[in-house]
Amino acid sequence: MLRLTWVQPEDLLGHELHQASQDGREPTTIAARWRAAGGPEAPLRAGASTTPASPYLRVLAEDLLDELADLPSKLRDSEPTDLARIKAHCPNWPTAVGMRAPGDQADVAVGMRAAGAAPVPKKGGTPQGSGGAPTPPSAPTQARLEAAWLGRAAGCLLGKPVEKLPLQGIRELARATGNWPLHTWFTARGVPDDVKTTYPWNKRSAPTSLAENIDGMPEDDDLNYPLLNLLLLQRHGRDFTTTDVARLWLDELPAGRTFTAERIAYRNLLTGIEPPRTARHRNPFREWIGALIRADVHGWTNPGDPAAAAEQVHRDATLTHTANGVYAAMFTAATISEAATGASDVHQCLRAGLTVVPPNSRLSKAVHEAIQLARTTSDFDTVVDTLHTTHRTYHWVHAIPNTALIAAALTHADGDFTGSICRAVSGGWDTDSNGATAGSIAGLLAGDPTALPDRWASPLKNQLATSIADFNGIGFDALAHLTHLLTRREAPRP
Repeated sequence: MLRLTWVQPEDLLGHELHQASQDGREPTTIAARWRAAGGPEAPLRAGASTTPASPYLRVLAEDLLDELADLPSKLRDSEPTDLARIKAHCPNWPTAVGMRAPGDQADVAVGMRAAGAAPVPKKGGTPQGSGGAPTPPSAPTQARLEAAWLGRAAGCLLGKPVEKLPLQGIRELARATGNWPLHTWFTARGVPDDVKTTYPWNKRSAPTSLAENIDGMPEDDDLNYPLLNLLLLQRHGRDFTTTDVARLWLDELPAGRTFTAERIAYRNLLTGIEPPRTARHRNPFREWIGALIRADVHGWTNPGDPAAAAEQVHRDATLTHTANGVYAAMFTAATISEAATGASDVHQCLRAGLTVVPPNSRLSKAVHEAIQLARTTSDFDTVVDTLHTTHRTYHWVHAIPNTALIAAALTHADGDFTGSICRAVSGGWDTDSNGATAGSIAGLLAGDPTALPDRWASPLKNQLATSIADFNGIGFDALAHLTHLLTRREAPRP
């Protein structure tokens, strides 16, 4: 029997009850009606419960989903989704800085005034804030972009075999092979049978992502979405609309390669629902991590312009997400935009990311607390344990805990590539997505594929598997070239 994941009404209802309690609605009465009728809880880790509900429960679940959507939220004013309202909530929204023409090797002044970072004046020039105009940033080199693509792939692949496992399982599997603190690929060689039985590897990923099995980069949604966004910018340019994103998905993205909020939005499109309602209609996953993993290309192609990166990813994210799910994507795109210049350290990049997030939102508070925790705690296991305690009410795919973990990992590792991806993956939750985003940012900061340790790059064999368009088998160098073409803009006229 086929139990399609992430779409069964009886499972969506359980997740929506959790979402309602988190976003300021009062679901108690509706939850009591569901339980009185014999409705199940949401699956803890799987995308679908094992037993189908009765026809009555399925219809009831659909009705209750609609009732939950109509409940007022106490957080509505402090956590808007509309871009104009988001910007109105952000007192330090960054000022756009035009990019220099490619090939200009002048020093870069980072667009971080709003974030409170120290200015970086040109050598012999006028410092920021003393009457001189900001120095516009340069486009990232193709080598820097290749390092970002490789970093994203390596971080994702590192996290794939332990996706969905509890934190204790990740630690025991790594310790069994002397790989703790985590510093290299997971392996099944040497792991005692009782540990493998208690904490089985991710079934889909283990055949391609354990050290002994890696043979190029296997397909993953964390790499499919950057490919889709390359196509998006090639076909529609920077002024694409959310509807353009929807049409591209229907043309190029197999429905079976979508998950959580993306699968719901895809289903909504097929039933005639248009964006941005696709993000809201019976979609309890609208604050999960899906929009965050689509942010990279928007940041890579707007170097030194966090505002433009955030505005661009907002049009992408609102197809599937609302509020904190959208903020996570904006934070990531703005952070990557700053890292793409090669002129900022990881801490400046994270500060740039926070300028586009409403400061009173749950995501902003979680990221600020995670960064502070990572700065003041020497043992990263302690950081992770604290984060898991703090965010224990959230699902393992929710954007808030995962974004906080990414920020903590990058901060604690000081942007070092191996340290960043290993900390992000060892922290649990959505391991492959967290490793991918940390790897993208740390790869940009490394600046060149040769700066990445060979143990991460070589097994990828410069080859990516995918079902998107005609990208299957493409190399990361070729992807960097295509991305580099999209960053080329003329210098702004005086």
